[in-house]
Amino acid sequence: MQLLINFTQILLTTQITPVLFLGTIGMILLATSIILFAIFHQRRVMRFQQRIQQMEVEHQKMLLKASIKLQEEERTRLAADLHDDAGPLLATAKLYLNDNFVNLDKTAQMHSLFNAKQIIDDTIQLIRNISHSLMPPTLKNFGLSSAVNDFFQKISNSGSLNASSKFHDYKTRLKSDKELILFRVIQELVNNVLKHSKASFIHLTQHDVEEKVILRLHHDGFGLTQEEFLRYTNEKEGLGLKNIQSRLRVIHGDILYEKDSSQSLYKVTIEIPREEGEEIK
Repeated sequence: MQLLINFTQILLTTQITPVLFLGTIGMILLATSIILFAIFHQRRVMRFQQRIQQMEVEHQKMLLKASIKLQEEERTRLAADLHDDAGPLLATAKLYLNDNFVNLDKTAQMHSLFNAKQIIDDTIQLIRNISHSLMPPTLKNFGLSSAVNDFFQKISNSGSLNASSKFHDYKTRLKSDKELILFRVIQELVNNVLKHSKASFIHLTQHDVEEKVILRLHHDGFGLTQEEFLRYTNEKEGLGLKNIQSRLRVIHGDILYEKDSSQSLYKVTIEIPREEGEEIK
């Protein structure tokens, strides 16, 4: 402002036409307004960016909590299976092989040994089932495509709906930890369809596009849009959706919920970047 006053005094002391004088003053005022606007606008942009960063941090914390809760629930389930099922089985087997075992006649000993063996076999099968739920053997030995195909075949065989999958370009496997995460995400997506969509069919396809693995799931039931998905993941409810998002974040994956171009189907698209020369690890 002082600069404007000084400049005005200079103009008044010189011989200058009123039009030029007013025009110059107007240009100065315009330039000052533009500068002030730019300053205030920059401050607003900075405040907006800080708010976005804060929201992103809060969202990441929410996803982390959801991921930790999922892990704790899986550990709790595993502990319950071992405690409630394996524990009593082994305790029962121990009863057949108690201290009085050596005092039994041969027939009674053989009977106790047979029963104990049956119980131990059941325990081994139980532990094998628990192990398979943590890492399906088909996934470990043959990869994501085989595990998903088996999973969809079991759904079709159950009569719940018609489920199919087709892997077009999966010649080089992702790392095992990525495959496991993707398999869990696909399971969660399919479970959501089975529970909520009332679909009659579900179909999954896979393609490689520009160093990315693209998985696309179609179904003809009720589904979500991306806006609804993001809204649910920002609420306290929707733990399953939070688990999907948090797992994909670990492997730098993206997910998109939308209606098919036909507007009669819903589809979910997952994109996972490939690492250089990625193969079985």
